[in-house]
Amino acid sequence: MTYDSGLPFTVLYEDNHLIAVSKKAGILVQGDQTGDVPLLDLVKEYIREKYGKPGDAFLGTVHRLDRPVSGLVLFARTSKALERMNELFRTRNVQKIYRAAVGRKPPQDQGTLKSWLVKNEASNTVRAYGKEVPGSQYAELDYTLTGRFGNIYMLEVNPLTGRPHQIRVQLAGMGCPIVGDLKYGYPKPNADGSILLHSFSLSFVHPVKKEPIAIEAPLPKTGEWELLS
Repeated sequence: MTYDSGLPFTVLYEDNHLIAVSKKAGILVQGDQTGDVPLLDLVKEYIREKYGKPGDAFLGTVHRLDRPVSGLVLFARTSKALERMNELFRTRNVQKIYRAAVGRKPPQDQGTLKSWLVKNEASNTVRAYGKEVPGSQYAELDYTLTGRFGNIYMLEVNPLTGRPHQIRVQLAGMGCPIVGDLKYGYPKPNADGSILLHSFSLSFVHPVKKEPIAIEAPLPKTGEWELLS
């Protein structure tokens, strides 16, 4: 059962070691120069209030989502769980599925995208190259076309690596920018400033209990997503 905290996230799963939430688009995962309250602090406050924990609750960020992206974010509640989850991500023993809405039909109904990415910290943008260049990181994802709503095409995306802006820049690189993503070539913004990229599911073996875990975050029923449901 999910727990609606009244804050801009919904709890999808929690135990003594992990907590998974679905965040709304527009919420930072970790703090930055804007000074806006990040999801990390909001979830810490939820834990303090629910369990009556005094002081600062431990919470480790396992992975991140870009601010305009919605969906599932996993945190570790202990240092042991954080270390083990980091290793699962590093060794690609976590299956990640995203839902993306793009403004153009991909050249093939399914495929694999491979490129080398370089991030420009000053502009907070990433550029994709077809071969390795100085300072680049290898990026790979699989995608499948799953539906169409007028001129909008729905994709299921499985990133095999976890690079900054990876899905956004790789889909744009094949001529399919994500709806609302002005930074990577979509011609107009969404009214709420979001982009139509959603972290949908994570599957992995629990780092402490050693049980298979599968967590899903339903698509938002608001904004541009609502028009596509």
